[in-house]
Amino acid sequence: MKNPIENLNKNFENRIRLGIMSSLMVNDSMDFLTLKDILEVTDGNLASHAAALEKIEYIKVVKEFVGKKTKTTYQATKTGKKEFLFHLKALEELIGKS
Repeated sequence: MKNPIENLNKNFENRIRLGIMSSLMVNDSMDFLTLKDILEVTDGNLASHAAALEKIEYIKVVKEFVGKKTKTTYQATKTGKKEFLFHLKALEELIGKS
């Protein structure tokens, strides 16, 4: 039988990435400022971790202009949702073995 820890997704080991995905799993989309406030992180931290999740196609980043300001919105992709649920299942299995 495979050890449940092997099923954990390394892309979710960081608390900020975990927070981004958790927030996007229960919201269709979230804008940068709202996500930043919820997670209590700096602009740079949020931007770099969101970019990492975007690179592996777990989230989609949409940038648009509202007036003269840029608005950045994030959405979990189908792949991101699937991988996050798989990660949660692995955590549940790990906890169940304790």
